[in-house]
Amino acid sequence: MAPLLRAAGHLVDTPQLPAMAADNGDPRQVTLASWARFVADKVEAAPDRVVLVGHSRAGVVISQAAELVPDRIRRLVYLSAYLLPAGRTMAAEARADTGSLVAPNMVPEDSGVTCTLRAEVIREAFYGRCSDADATWAAAQLRPEPLKPLVTSPRVTANNFGRVPRAYVECTADRAVTLESQRRMQAALPCDPVITLDADHSPFISAPAALAEALGGL
Repeated sequence: MAPLLRAAGHLVDTPQLPAMAADNGDPRQVTLASWARFVADKVEAAPDRVVLVGHSRAGVVISQAAELVPDRIRRLVYLSAYLLPAGRTMAAEARADTGSLVAPNMVPEDSGVTCTLRAEVIREAFYGRCSDADATWAAAQLRPEPLKPLVTSPRVTANNFGRVPRAYVECTADRAVTLESQRRMQAALPCDPVITLDADHSPFISAPAALAEALGGL
């Protein structure tokens, strides 16, 4: 995605959230607040106001970051992402998403700090429209997911998060955050524009040109 967007003239940063790579942090230290502060610091360091894109669970992270630095964000973009009001957790929305393969296949690790997805559903849940080679590569990049952000509701207000324009890129073939769930969240917190892609949960791999065109127009 980054090369496509840069070729179109955009400045692009794709930071790795702490503890989501093998060598960049301790998952025991991760909270929704710490991830939001990390993103907010990146936003504040940018040369101009940013378009902040959050995919999947990162939707909650960008919402919380917007609460911290609303004046530095031009638009929030939710890419098949969790768009939640205060008081609603990702875990609750995932359980309500009865068509999703994620909630029934989540496996908490013995530490109680992280969870993983059963290996046999990863391909269908995340990479259904990807080539076999791309899906194999992408699955190898996955790391255990810190649990605290999944069970923490965003602390967002109308005065900060609520005044940042937001867009939604919905993916019709998503088996992780289903289209039903995506549209339920949009109904609660409307977005403008809403862009629809015929794509799985990972359009940055399976449909990069279409996603780059969508993001480039925001």
